[in-house]
Amino acid sequence: MAELKLSKVEKSYGSVQVLHDIDLDIDQGELVVFVGPSGCGKSTLLRMIAGLEKISGGELQIDGVRVNDVPPAERGIAMVFQSYALYPHMTVYDNMAFALKLAGKKKAEIDGKVRAAADKLQLTPFLDRLPKALSGGQRQRVAIGRSIVRDPKVYLFDEPLSNLDAALRVATRIEIAQLKEQMPDSTMVYVTHDQVEAMTLATRIVVLAGGSIAQVGAPLELYQRPNSVFVAQFIGSPAMNLLDGEIVETGETTRLKLDRGGGTILSGYPSRPEDKGARVQVGIRPEDMVITQDETFAFHGTVAITEALGEVTLLYFSKNAEGNGGIVAKLFGIHTQVRGTEVRLTATPDKVHVFKDGISLLYRDVSVFLPGVAPH
Repeated sequence: MAELKLSKVEKSYGSVQVLHDIDLDIDQGELVVFVGPSGCGKSTLLRMIAGLEKISGGELQIDGVRVNDVPPAERGIAMVFQSYALYPHMTVYDNMAFALKLAGKKKAEIDGKVRAAADKLQLTPFLDRLPKALSGGQRQRVAIGRSIVRDPKVYLFDEPLSNLDAALRVATRIEIAQLKEQMPDSTMVYVTHDQVEAMTLATRIVVLAGGSIAQVGAPLELYQRPNSVFVAQFIGSPAMNLLDGEIVETGETTRLKLDRGGGTILSGYPSRPEDKGARVQVGIRPEDMVITQDETFAFHGTVAITEALGEVTLLYFSKNAEGNGGIVAKLFGIHTQVRGTEVRLTATPDKVHVFKDGISLLYRDVSVFLPGVAPH
């Protein structure tokens, strides 16, 4: 298996630059997931690693070797696409063995590798079937098995579950996680638009925005300590609530006054004396909000809609007299009785995020945030 190193990698189509200064190190054994909004460049970046897109600038190394101009077949990578791309006239066994046959491998070696991969992927009972006799999830496992038998340095996955229905997506996601546990030294790069896939599969997540890296970190690091408004709202569902406010007291904890009828609330984010009076955005995740009767609260409003999902209830708020609206609270249990009533919401200080000029107070001394991208 191998390490990947991207240094100042760029991609342009004519005069249009779609990827800017991508610096990223991927260690052996990691499963790194690229996420971001549509058009952010995540699939383009994956295809550049695969050699399917030419690198316009910078350098890509696999196992310490520069591969910018190395053909895809010689890079030691295997790619699993969104479409299964199986040969319909070949059995599962022959689909998985085909690349090895083309490479001139001996029959015994081919048989051993195919059956070992089939065992990992629970495909042994289906080796004699044609693809049309398989479910969508089974077909995707065959496509993954076709990659495993090649024993590549790096596995690349381009939204492999997006063609599956919800139940199959969950089942196949679990199977991919189990496969990674069976292959702990394998290096994998995975592109998805699904946050659940990213959060549950990744060793680290790379959030892309506007062709640049917005933040890289472990899933819970990005969830708990987003470096910017963009990452804060992109990671997590429903998206983080943002409220305008002002810093009124600084120190190891920060006291904030919320606009338009909001109350005052404490944040565990430290602030400097010169921050007093600064205009900020206060972020609270829907699942971190709780109903309160106290005078210290972040938001008050009328519950317009409730969605009872069983284990949780989502509260959607209409605009109040001060213009506050667009807030969502995610409360444990069933709370349908609050529909149409006015409630106050708050959160504990460690769950209250503070952003100044789109950047978290915790990260503002770091100079690399969303280069060329305006705060969302």
